[in-house]
Amino acid sequence: PLIETLAERLPEAHFLLTTGTVTSAKLTMERMPAHLRDRVQHRYAPIDVLAWVARFLAGWNPTIAIFAESELWPNRLLATKHVRVPMALVNARISFKSAETWRRWAPGPARRMLRGFSLIQPQSTNDEARLRGLGALGMLPSGDLKASAPPLPHDPAALEALRHDGKTFVAASTHAGEEVVIAAAHALLAPRHPGLRTIIIPRHPERGAEVAALVGGTRRSLGEAPGALHVADTLGELGLFYRLADVALVGGSLVPHGGQNPMEPARLGCPILLGPHTGNFQERVLDLVEAGAVRVVEPGDAATLAAAVHDVLSDADKAQRMAEAAREVAQQATGTADRLADEIVTWLRPAEPSPEGGEVRAPEAEREHQTP
Repeated sequence: PLIETLAERLPEAHFLLTTGTVTSAKLTMERMPAHLRDRVQHRYAPIDVLAWVARFLAGWNPTIAIFAESELWPNRLLATKHVRVPMALVNARISFKSAETWRRWAPGPARRMLRGFSLIQPQSTNDEARLRGLGALGMLPSGDLKASAPPLPHDPAALEALRHDGKTFVAASTHAGEEVVIAAAHALLAPRHPGLRTIIIPRHPERGAEVAALVGGTRRSLGEAPGALHVADTLGELGLFYRLADVALVGGSLVPHGGQNPMEPARLGCPILLGPHTGNFQERVLDLVEAGAVRVVEPGDAATLAAAVHDVLSDADKAQRMAEAAREVAQQATGTADRLADEIVTWLRPAEPSPEGGEVRAPEAEREHQTP
């Protein structure tokens, strides 16, 4: 959402988008709005070798470098700073464990890297506190940039083709160790919900064959018709399956991974289930729980998961309340991209001298960064 918002405010700007994997490159460019495709180019990010990063920067000569949710690769930051390209870190996340590791083993390098950024926009107040503890300056108000993203896309024809008379339980963005729990929960649910279809969407589609063999399910990537257990091992169809869901489990939360993004199903009005491991989106999860949009499955075993799914599927009023609450929380969370784009445009705009002819006035966040 940030590129689209910046493109509106900077109509002459062009954008170079870098990613580290083939999957992310494909999805990103597929979802790029058509009217921006002549202004956005994609390249893979250079490996963190100083000479290679320097060559990459010399070839593209960027005006500004914006890092999103990025690991701090020292040579990328050092090379960018060396050629005097202003840097911003947006949707910045740092776990408690990572912050403690930096604080214990390399507090000086961490402080120097963070102070190389003129602007830092943390994803949450917890991230903000950890970054400040490591010496970060130039901090903007926190906010989850992903919450400003539009609803996930879908193919309407595919949606109609996949509808069926029974209920649909979607387990999205699953990780190893979760699928066996989901399949066991399905076995407990099936006698109570005839015609139940459980759709498992692995976080990494290349695990499709492994997951299908594990749970005994059909595979979408092979063109197989959905069975009672169906593995959706394709790219870019998460929005399709969330729209089919009567209840959705967001993966990465039954195992100690930290959870995937719960705002994607919330934006589409899904009743949401989460396991106990949700540290990656802690503040958003708290908002959803407080609103009654989410049920946390704890412990994350098959019996507890089956009970939670049954509770939603058997109570239409409860499911409706959860769906409406999820949409409301998602709506309230929007706006981060607009606020961040405004700050970046202000930062890039040439500052005007004061009426008295004094020194140039820097943006607020830059002034904080310049404070000793």
